Amino acid sequence: MTALKGLKVLDASQIMAGPYCTMVLSDLGAEITKIEKTNGGDDSRQMGPYVNGESTSFFQINRNKQSVALNLKEEKGKEIFYSLVKESDVFVENYRPGVTKKLGIDYDTLKTLNPGLIYCSISGYGQTGPYSHKGGFDLVAQGMTGIMSMTGEPGRRPLKTGIAVYDIGAGLTATYSILAAYINKQKTGEGQHVDVSLVESGLPWFTWEAAAYFANGTMPEATGWRHRVSAPYQAFRTKDGYIMLGAANQRTWEKFCEEVVNRPEWIQDPRFKTNSDRNENVETLEALIEEVLTEGNSSYWLGKCDKQGVPAGPINNFEQALQDPHYIARDMIQEVNHPIIGNMKTIGPPVKFSSTPSQVNTPAPMFGQHTDDVLKSTGLNDRDILELQEKGIIKSNPSQVKNSNGS
Repeated sequence: MTALKGLKVLDASQIMAGPYCTMVLSDLGAEITKIEKTNGGDDSRQMGPYVNGESTSFFQINRNKQSVALNLKEEKGKEIFYSLVKESDVFVENYRPGVTKKLGIDYDTLKTLNPGLIYCSISGYGQTGPYSHKGGFDLVAQGMTGIMSMTGEPGRRPLKTGIAVYDIGAGLTATYSILAAYINKQKTGEGQHVDVSLVESGLPWFTWEAAAYFANGTMPEATGWRHRVSAPYQAFRTKDGYIMLGAANQRTWEKFCEEVVNRPEWIQDPRFKTNSDRNENVETLEALIEEVLTEGNSSYWLGKCDKQGVPAGPINNFEQALQDPHYIARDMIQEVNHPIIGNMKTIGPPVKFSSTPSQVNTPAPMFGQHTDDVLKSTGLNDRDILELQEKGIIKSNPSQVKNSNGS
């Protein structure tokens, strides 16, 4: 039994934010029917790398879903879509604001068909406001919200984060917002419109920065490898590389000085007595600590920190991270068989439930793989489906579907 078993989600989103949201819901047990445009489907299907012609980018965030290729610009396609809406609990879309109105699939239209529908819109800037008409992308959001002014080294070119943090952040924001709306629906029977934007999803994350700015107007700046307000809480050089050290509170700082580096005199040094003192003198502190740490390898210092309960960790590359025995033991790297790609690894769900475990059951669907089955569930027969295919209203790939069933 999964937590969201029975929740029916209609997903017309593509690329990353929306598909990530619905992937999380699918891992929790929701039934996801992915509506893809007939001319190529989700745009991420055209993003490499490819294995046997199938996009592995699409593969990574569309597991546990059904694919229905449907032309929403055709009236008959819209009728089919409406029939699916009537049976759904949630609809997710990430069109530019105004497009759903033109297509006739906007919230006001769909709620007349299904008053209990939770309609989630994910866009760059939201459904209202002076920028709502603009297209939104992760890097634009990183620039607008100020995070690029804080990332990297002081005085250098602004840097983006290493991953699409705002796309993923918007997807996660949409996920918990949908679940909140679903709880409300269970209480009241009422659906609602959930409006999520990339640029707003990440803004509340700037907690320390907001604390300083709203208190005294302090502008956050790039701090490179150091934390903004705590020290030592940063990357340090060792004899053979770098480690992350988090001796930020007074207790761990003192244990670090006494038990890890054998420098008890630092505790009483007026430059380092409090966290504020250490932060003000971080460059001097960093030089002193690195003078000691460069005498030993990273593994040596990590072992000492671990023994004394001082938070520290390696700075892995991605391959090293994926091979970390902790992640493997926690089942964070899973493998699923795709009928075209073959066996392919994927990053598993990050939450462990005691009674309703998240599950990776099926690989990402092939384009239009489930079109016929889903349409038959709405009452259409083989002749109806063939006629719709001939008119370009739907697309399916019977040979691939047959393959995927092993027959």
